Amino acid sequence: MPNEAGAGLPRRLMASGHRGRARAAAGSRDPGEMGADEPLQHEPPEDVPPGQELAEREAPGHEPPGHAYRERKPPQREPRERESLERQIRFVIEADRLKKIARQSRITDGTRRENSAEHSWHLALMALTLGGHAPAGTDLGRVMAMVVVHDLVEIDAGDLFVYADSAAHARQEVAERAAADRIFALLPEPQAVAARALWDEFEERRTPEARFARALDRLQPMLLNMQTGGGTWVAHDVPLDQVLSKVELIEEGSATLGGYAREMIAQAVDRGFLRAVADPRAG
Repeated sequence: MPNEAGAGLPRRLMASGHRGRARAAAGSRDPGEMGADEPLQHEPPEDVPPGQELAEREAPGHEPPGHAYRERKPPQREPRERESLERQIRFVIEADRLKKIARQSRITDGTRRENSAEHSWHLALMALTLGGHAPAGTDLGRVMAMVVVHDLVEIDAGDLFVYADSAAHARQEVAERAAADRIFALLPEPQAVAARALWDEFEERRTPEARFARALDRLQPMLLNMQTGGGTWVAHDVPLDQVLSKVELIEEGSATLGGYAREMIAQAVDRGFLRAVADPRAG
């Protein structure tokens, strides 16, 4: 005959009652009677066999919740590794200053001038998008690295208008080389040498990668000028022959992009963006 005290109660509640009486017999108090400063003792779930949870907590590699973060320490690095990392971070932070260097070209909605960091990003995107028009075998990864680093020297030297006179370009060349000496030297030596080599390669235009990178660098402001009513061509009254000399640099890096640039310049003349002092279709 069933016990009247447990009649009609689910087995789970009856089991709970038995555990409560067992705790009372052992001298523990009901959790509901504990003070706010007396934490509840941990009880294993009912479906876990006795002793299993304790074994799991004591197993090698097991850390109680809430303790793992406090006890974890950062990995120790060798002094030279730490110094290398610090120099890399210093270089990355220094590169942020490129965002403050204003260029002559305006962004496509005409509201403001682009900065040199935006220009570098745009060239990297162009390399990724237009890489199929580079000469066969061109290392596009190297092209992208080149266009990302080549204008970092403007942090110190500033940006020079591409159609400035030869004397201004000569002064700019000196300033940029001094800037390259300082900025790339912020990196650890192996990276400093590699970054400086990329910059020199771009300037010398002796490789297919450098010539394609220079082609993109000359094409990008032309694209912006066509979207902004002539842009710097109109603002500075640039003659057609100076623009065509830049088209030749584009053709040197990519015949396809060079042909596109010539067609674009012909349209610029038709729209009054450039003074027609020569035939834009001439070779």
